[in-house]
Amino acid sequence: MPQTLIRMKADILKALAHPARLAIVEFLGASGERCVCEIAEHIESAGDRTMISKHLAVLRAAGLVTDRKEGLRVFYRLNCPCVRRFLPCIEQILEERVQREHEMLKAR
Repeated sequence: MPQTLIRMKADILKALAHPARLAIVEFLGASGERCVCEIAEHIESAGDRTMISKHLAVLRAAGLVTDRKEGLRVFYRLNCPCVRRFLPCIEQILEERVQREHEMLKAR
């Protein structure tokens, strides 16, 4: 696989690697298009709207979300809903890790 493609994939994964951005992606995946104000209300841990906007800019630059303006409001939606299929895979990895750790503790 060409190194350029690997770097591009890594950039997308880096955009998802922040807890606030991951929460935004999960929120948009579950609820569809939302304005920044709604995202900010839902993602309390991400800070104020300025921080939300910065996180959204990172996600937009990675191609994960798109935006549209309506008057003074900016609405965001997932650009690639397939990411919603990827996130349960991560949850499965975490569940398996917890199960292994639990079994190791029981064996002591």
